[in-house]
Amino acid sequence: MTPAATGTAVGVERETVLEEVVVTATLREQALADVPASITVLSRQTLQDAGRQHFQDVMTSVPNLHWAGGTSRPRFFQIRGVGEREQWEGAPNPSVGFLIDDIDFSGIGMPATSFDVDRIEVLRGPQGLLYGANALAGLIAVRGRAPEQAFGFATEASLAEFGGRSLGAVATGPVQSMNAAWRVSVQRFRSHGFRDNAYLGRDDTDGRDELSARAKWLWQPGEQTRVQLTWLHTDLDNGYDAWSIDNSRRSLADRPGKDAQQADGGALRVETPAGSLGRLTLIATASQADAEYSYDEDWGNADSWAPYVYDYFYSALSTRRGRSLEARLASDDEGHAGELSWLVGAYALDVDHRIDELRDGVFVDPDYPEYSGTSFDRLASRYDAVNAALFGQLEGRLDEHWGWSFGLRAEQRTAHYRDHGIQSGLSRTTDAKQRNRMLGGQASLYFDTSAGLRLYTTLSRGYKAGGFNLGRASALRERFAPEYLWSLDIGAKGEWFDRRLYADIALFHMYRDDMQVSTGIQLEGAAGGYLFLTDNAASGRNTGLEASLRWRALERLELGGTLGLLHSRYSGFHSTGVDVSDRDQAHAPEYQLSLNATWRHPLGWMARVDFVAVDDYYFDVPPIDQRALAYSLTNLKLGYEAERWGVYLWGRNVFDEEYVVRGFYFANEPPDWADKRYTHLGEPRQFGVTARWEF
Repeated sequence: MTPAATGTAVGVERETVLEEVVVTATLREQALADVPASITVLSRQTLQDAGRQHFQDVMTSVPNLHWAGGTSRPRFFQIRGVGEREQWEGAPNPSVGFLIDDIDFSGIGMPATSFDVDRIEVLRGPQGLLYGANALAGLIAVRGRAPEQAFGFATEASLAEFGGRSLGAVATGPVQSMNAAWRVSVQRFRSHGFRDNAYLGRDDTDGRDELSARAKWLWQPGEQTRVQLTWLHTDLDNGYDAWSIDNSRRSLADRPGKDAQQADGGALRVETPAGSLGRLTLIATASQADAEYSYDEDWGNADSWAPYVYDYFYSALSTRRGRSLEARLASDDEGHAGELSWLVGAYALDVDHRIDELRDGVFVDPDYPEYSGTSFDRLASRYDAVNAALFGQLEGRLDEHWGWSFGLRAEQRTAHYRDHGIQSGLSRTTDAKQRNRMLGGQASLYFDTSAGLRLYTTLSRGYKAGGFNLGRASALRERFAPEYLWSLDIGAKGEWFDRRLYADIALFHMYRDDMQVSTGIQLEGAAGGYLFLTDNAASGRNTGLEASLRWRALERLELGGTLGLLHSRYSGFHSTGVDVSDRDQAHAPEYQLSLNATWRHPLGWMARVDFVAVDDYYFDVPPIDQRALAYSLTNLKLGYEAERWGVYLWGRNVFDEEYVVRGFYFANEPPDWADKRYTHLGEPRQFGVTARWEF
C-alpha cells in the first residue's frame, strides 16, 4: 500500500518544492495561486501535522475565521466578523455555508471530523455567485479522500489525557472489471472532556463520543466521465456541561445536558462531456441530521441554592432534512487570450427543519412566596424553505497578462414557518410565510506580472434571506428582512523561487445593507428565561486584511504563517435607544495570527510547532459590553516516520493558557439576581500519542 492511502508522509522522499494546491469548491477547479479571491486550503498534510480529530483543531490557522462556543463542537462560524453565535438567531438561516463532500451542513457543522479528510477549503467574503443565500460571509468545504486504484489498508490509534482515545481504519481498492474504485473509512473517538462534575462525582458529563464513517465509490465508464457516490454517517453523542457559577471547569449541575448529533448524508456527482455544448456536472445530495441540545439552566443543585428551590432545565430536539440538486454546463476551453469561457447552471435546495423545545423548572423563595412558582414552556416549530437559483459566469483574457471574469446568480427563497407553544400557561400559534427574490454576483479583473505575481480586484455581492423570530419574539417582530453584503477585495498572490515560496495578501472592505442583528432580552421575574430577537440594523462595515505565507526555507524545513486583521462597525444601529455605531461587532477579533514550522529529517524524524494569537472581542451585540481577553496558544508535535508506520507525541495548548470561547452577561443567581459575567473556557493543556500503520 502506498503512503497516499492514509495521507501519512512515511517512507517517501520529500520534494524540495511546495506541492501544488488546487481549489475544488469554486465553479471550476483552479490552482490556488490563480483564483482571484481570498481562500485558505488546509491540505491533507496540514490536517495531519497540525490537527488531531476535528476541524476545530486547525481553525485558528485560517485568517479571519472565528467561532462561537456554547456547544461541544463548533457549528456557529464567523468569517470577517459575519455569522451567527447561537441557534436561536431566527429560523435556520446561516451566514456561513458548510459543505461536507457536497452535502449541505450549513448551521450544523459538528460532523466535520478530520479523519480521512483530503482537504478543507475556506472561501472568505460573500459567495453569492457560488452558493447564494447560505454563504453571505463565506463558504467552508470539507472534502474526504478519494478512492484509489491500488489495494490498501491502514489504521490509526491515539491515546491522550482526559481519557482521550481513538481508533480508525481505512480500506481502498479497485474494481477492475468496472473501471471503478472504492474507499471506506471508520473512526471512533472518545474523551472524558475537560471538566469535572463535583456534585455528581463524574468526569464525563462534558465528554465526547464521536463515530464517523464514510464510503466512496468512483466509477469511470468513459475516458472523460466520472461518477462518484458518497455516503457519510456521523454519530456525535457528546455531553454538555460547560458552564459553572464560578466560571471554572468544576461543574455543580445536577442535570447535565447533551450536545448530540446523528447525521446521514449521500451525494452523487457526475462529470461528463456534453458533446459540442461543453462539459456537464450534476450534483445531487440528501441528508438528515437528528440532534439534542440540552443543559442544566440553573447550573447548580439543591445544595447550591438552599434555602431557595431553584431548578430549571432546557432541551431542544431537532431534525433537519435537506435535499439539493445542481446542474452546471461549462465550456471546455480555458479562456486563453481572445477566447471566452462560460458556465451556466441551476440549483435547488429544499430544507425541512423541526425543533421541539422544552423549558421546565421551579423556583421557591421561602421568604417571598409570591415570587415562587413553576414554569413549563414548550415550543414546537416547523420550518420549510425552498431555494431555487439560476447562475452564470463568463471568463476571458484580454492578452497574456490581463484577464477578467463576471458572474450573476438570481435566487428565490420561499419559506414557511409554523409553531405552537405553551408559555406561562398560555397557548399560542404562529403561521408565517415569506418569499425573497435576491440577486448576487462577482466581477474580477486580474493582471499576471512577468515575475510570477497575480494582482486582482474583485467586487462581489452576497445575500442572506429574511427569516422569522421564534416563539414569543414573533409577537414583537414576526419577521426580518434580507441582508445584502457588498465586498471589494484587492489582492496579490504568487509563487517564487521555483515554487519554494507561496504568498498571498488581500485587502477588503465590506458594506452590510439591512444588517441582521440578533439580541437577547432577559424576561422579568426570577428565572424568567430569555427572549431572542433578530432585527435589521441600517448597515454595517467590515474592513481588513488577510495574508498567508508558505516557505520551503531549507530542504528539511518549511515555515508558514497567516494574518487576519479586522475592523468592524455597526452603522445606524440604536440598541436600547443608544447609538452604538462606534463599537466593534460581536465575535470579531481585530487580529488573528498563526505561525508554524515543520522539520523533517531524511532518517524519518519530524517536529512541528504551531503558535496562534487571537485578539479580544465582544461576546454579544450592544448593550452587552463584556469581552473575551486576548490569548495565545502553542501546540507541539514530535514524531518518527518509517516506511509503513509512524508514531507521534503531541501537546496542545502546552503552556496551559486559560481562554474563553463564549460568554454571557445576565442574571442567574438568587436571591439578588444581579447581572454577572459567565464564560465557557476553551480546552486546557493536553498531551497524547498517535500511531499509524499501513499494510
